[in-house]
Amino acid sequence: MSANFSVKPGCEGFTTLGTTDADGRRIGVLLSHGFTGSVVSMQPWADHLDRLGFALSVPRLPGHGTSLEDMINTRFSDYYAAVEAAYEELAARTDIVFVGGLSMGGGLALWLAANHPEIGGVMLVNAAVASNNKQLMAVPVLKHLVKAMPGIGNDIKKPGQDEVGYDKTPLKPLDSMVSGWKQIRADLSKVKSPVLLFRSVDDHVVDPSSAQIILSSISSTDKQEILLHNSYHVATLDNDAETIFEESAKFIQRLATSD
Repeated sequence: MSANFSVKPGCEGFTTLGTTDADGRRIGVLLSHGFTGSVVSMQPWADHLDRLGFALSVPRLPGHGTSLEDMINTRFSDYYAAVEAAYEELAARTDIVFVGGLSMGGGLALWLAANHPEIGGVMLVNAAVASNNKQLMAVPVLKHLVKAMPGIGNDIKKPGQDEVGYDKTPLKPLDSMVSGWKQIRADLSKVKSPVLLFRSVDDHVVDPSSAQIILSSISSTDKQEILLHNSYHVATLDNDAETIFEESAKFIQRLATSD
């Protein structure tokens, strides 16, 4: 769907080969950005993991990183298909794969884990699978009247940061994402992989209901929530980013070693 739209600099999806660990294994990590966001929000996290030798896959979700007009015709099923394809490619060239994501990307990572129990672990940053925002109830009707509403991007406490997302939220894709949440929630009990969940105490996009639902619904016995006290929604570009990077690396190394 993005063939006729140019990708903004820094928003291209990418992969890295990685190196083998002491046991001769190659560890893969797939990271997914969020709704109306871009690969830029994943870049520092990916850079940290790349320096540790992990093989990476950071896909650009369909319609993202180009223009709003490009995204309007995409749907949640397109986003999941993109991360599924990225996972299959990464799994084919590594010995174990960990998945992570921000916001909607976290929901996609959870759904991957529900469908692929072999996934080594799941790392979530302000993952979205639900919302208490009553305005969403109007979206199924509004989507036929207007194309987009004001955006949700760049909810970042740290000055000078830009996730290179869209300044508007396209309503038909939004409606499809909310419908997708229902499917994810229905499958959360299938998630048995270890889960590390980061949640910003001050998040103006995703409310605490998502984290509560995730932690109470997954079947994982190894699950942990880490609160971020100095970041807003796009925490991978915010003041607590190093905590996310360091703790996720420890999470991967612990589980890969014990595998």
